[in-house]
Amino acid sequence: MAYPPISPKVPHMLHGADYNPDQWQEYPEVLQEDIRLMKKARCNVMSVGIFAWSSLEPEEGHFTFAWLDRVLDTFAENGIYAFLATPSGARPAWMSAKYPEVLRVEANRVRNLHGKRHNHCFTSPVYREKVAIINQKLAERYAHHPAVIGWHISNEYGGDCHCDYCQGAFRQWLMKKYGTLEKLNHAWWAHFWSHTYTDWEQIESPAPHGEDGVHGLNLDWKRFVTDQTVDFCHHEIAPLRKENPDLPITTNFMTMFVGLNYWKFVDLLDVISWDSYPTWHGEQGETALAPAIAFVHDIKRSLKGGQPFMLMESTPSMTNWQAISKLKRPGMHLLSSIQAVAHGSDTVQYFQWRKSRGSFEKFHGAVVDHDGRDDTRVFEDVTHVGETLEKLSDVVGTTVKPEVAIIFDWENRWAIEDAKGPRNSGIHYEETVKQFYRPLWEQGISVDVIDMDIDFSRYKLIIAPMLYMLRPGVAEKIEQFVAQGGTFVTTYWSGIVDENDLCFLGGFPEPLRKTLGIRSEEIDSLYNWDRNGIMMTGGNKLGLNGTYEAHELCDLIHLEGAEALAVYERDFYAGRPALTVNTYGKGKAYYVASRNKEPFYTDFLTKLMQQHDIAQVIPTDLPPGVTAQLRTDGTHDYIFLLNFSEEERTVLLDDDNYTDVLDGQLVEQELTLSTYGVCVLKRLARYGVGMGKVSK
Repeated sequence: MAYPPISPKVPHMLHGADYNPDQWQEYPEVLQEDIRLMKKARCNVMSVGIFAWSSLEPEEGHFTFAWLDRVLDTFAENGIYAFLATPSGARPAWMSAKYPEVLRVEANRVRNLHGKRHNHCFTSPVYREKVAIINQKLAERYAHHPAVIGWHISNEYGGDCHCDYCQGAFRQWLMKKYGTLEKLNHAWWAHFWSHTYTDWEQIESPAPHGEDGVHGLNLDWKRFVTDQTVDFCHHEIAPLRKENPDLPITTNFMTMFVGLNYWKFVDLLDVISWDSYPTWHGEQGETALAPAIAFVHDIKRSLKGGQPFMLMESTPSMTNWQAISKLKRPGMHLLSSIQAVAHGSDTVQYFQWRKSRGSFEKFHGAVVDHDGRDDTRVFEDVTHVGETLEKLSDVVGTTVKPEVAIIFDWENRWAIEDAKGPRNSGIHYEETVKQFYRPLWEQGISVDVIDMDIDFSRYKLIIAPMLYMLRPGVAEKIEQFVAQGGTFVTTYWSGIVDENDLCFLGGFPEPLRKTLGIRSEEIDSLYNWDRNGIMMTGGNKLGLNGTYEAHELCDLIHLEGAEALAVYERDFYAGRPALTVNTYGKGKAYYVASRNKEPFYTDFLTKLMQQHDIAQVIPTDLPPGVTAQLRTDGTHDYIFLLNFSEEERTVLLDDDNYTDVLDGQLVEQELTLSTYGVCVLKRLARYGVGMGKVSK
């Protein structure tokens, strides 16, 4: 049940950093010292050349590879490997000067000056040509180099361009999608405000001084930007694949970056990677931040169906760009690194290896500081992570197949955030999704985070908060899932619009009414100081009692076959259903009509887990701040116990035989975790825990 390692050359956990030797060509002694330090820190991989275009091609058509030859040859001699980057994340000044069309045009239709990163047009023929040339040169020279184990495409793709090339490409994209202006005008509801288009050339991308209120246009522009970025990435990859199709390819994503739908990249990439920079030790505290970061880790693992991903960037100490660049407290670097591994990463990598001497990131955290010493706290923390990862080689390639999935859909988020109403001062889609995720994390229940187009049949429970948009076929898929015995949970502000952001006719949530057994008449948006309550009905099937606080949004619904489990406490809709369940076929569908405060989500989900036999990773009550995460190969389970609290915690294990992977010792039933403590346990794989219906 395990996946192969990212590279067969390194069947171990990968540990390393972004390395920028192009910045140190005038300091030849640096490379020699860096090799010594990499070995001491137990680092076995570096990402090289990410922004090195001006060092690779200082003048148009004049290529200088000698410095990179030396670096990669030295790596190979010392058992260190490289993800070799394509340099398209930032173009050299000569290119901007000679070909200004490569620079982006902003939404205000003003072309940028040279500078910064990601300041280029993905549609520009010149930029595509220059990228193809440099990538071809890199592929010809290094695709079979013994140190190169993969390609790192560009860096943190993002942003859009509104130049004439992009306007033309957008119109072509729309023609392909809609075929006729009549279909486009209907999909965009263009009769509103007399915005009907009579010629394709009349269509422009959204602009602050032009059209930005047609939701169908806004949504299609975001889709186009994703598709154009994916196409550019495909263009970058082509010469690399041709030269050596066996080298894995990745590009580093950013958290839940709103500008690109990462699901569209899945088929293009061999492995998913992302850059994680939490604000540890901030105002919200670790026990609130940790599940939010875990949620993103689970997205990255879910993108390729459970295949291990890569933590491509993290900081070993601090950032330099956050509002407050706070140092990691003792223990936090190991804990945050192993958190990524616990959720499916087969790498821990950093930005950056050595601090830049000047410019924007000269004070960003690094393994090696300006003093170049190896006896610093940070260097010792990194070395500790490296030593720990060396003990986790058996975990490489293992995965998790959860019984629970939460739908977090990029296009749904775009549509929700663009809709006018019902709460323009905070619709809080992301926060709502995480409200449902956090109790599962706290109880040590494995979760996939998916979009609405993924196969549902592998799960027992699917949670879809605020499923505002329903693309074609999704409602039918949900209906089938429930009819065949699945449990489905959704909330207020679901089933409102189709894929074009057009409201469903016939009553909300129209495509889901039969499955949910309810009809929504109105939704009340509460002021920040407003409160209501939902009272659990006597003898309800969940066995919950008492009243929970409701705020921000209250959906006013009618029962159409569903049963009320709770009713509103106050206002003119007091006594109307606030939480319902509908038996449909062999399964159940729950509707949460109001946005509630804790402990509602914990209590509600705990009851669902119990009633639907969804197993915890470890069958025990985890103490506050502690989570348990699972990876398995089908023969052995690897249990990661992580303590994000600032206090020592004790976990009571069941009577199974657990071995501590890090020291090889059998573990007593009572296990103590230090502040920010980590423990990795091994046991025989269990039926139905994290792997679905897989026998021992």
